[in-house]
Amino acid sequence: MLEDYKNVIATTASISTILQFLSGTLICLKISRNKSTGDISPFPFVSGCLSTSLWLRYGFFIEDHSIILVNTIGVSLFFAYIVTFFMYSIKKSSVLRQVAACASILIATLVYIQHKENFEEAKDSLGIVCCFVTILFFAAPLASLLHVVKVKDTDSLPFPIIMASFIVSMQWLVYGIILEDKFIQIPNFLGCVLSGFQLSLFCIYPKIRVITV
Repeated sequence: MLEDYKNVIATTASISTILQFLSGTLICLKISRNKSTGDISPFPFVSGCLSTSLWLRYGFFIEDHSIILVNTIGVSLFFAYIVTFFMYSIKKSSVLRQVAACASILIATLVYIQHKENFEEAKDSLGIVCCFVTILFFAAPLASLLHVVKVKDTDSLPFPIIMASFIVSMQWLVYGIILEDKFIQIPNFLGCVLSGFQLSLFCIYPKIRVITV
C-alpha cells in the first residue's frame, strides 16, 4: 500500500532533507554574529559533507533521482558551512584534521568500490559505508554530550539540526521500506533513536530564560 505513496514520500522527504541541510545556516549565523565558534563542534558539518558525498554516489548506483538531487544540494551546503566554521574557528588545525580524515575516508571508499567487478558487491560495500557514516552524522552532536551533562545546559547542542534529523530520518525510513533497501532503512531507524535521545536532553536540561526589569 505504501508503494502508492512512493512519489509523495520521496518529494516530502527531499524537501524536508533540504530544509534540514539549510538549518545549518542558523548555526553559521550564530557563529558569524558572535565572531566565534564557541563550544560548537565542526564535526556535524564535516561528517555531513562526507555523508552526503557518499549518498550521492549511492544514488547514482541505484539510479534514484531524489537521492541524487538531495545530496547534490547537501554536499554544496555542508562545504559552505565548513568554510564558514573554519573562518571563525581559533582551532583551525583541528578543523583541518577532521576534514582531512573525512576526505581520506571518501577517497578510499570510492577507489575501493571502483575496483569491484561485481555490481551488487560494490553497491553493498558502498551501502555499508553509507550506513556507518550516516549513523555517525546523526550521533555527531553527542560529541558535546559530556559538556552538556557537566554544565547542565544544552546550548552547545544544535537543536535545529537535531530536530530536523529526527523528522527527516522518519521520512527516509518509510521511503527505505518502500524501496526495500536495508541500507536506507537501518541508518534512518537508528537516526530516529539517536535524534530522539538528543531531543530528550532539551527536556532534561531546559534553557532557563532570565527576565530583567
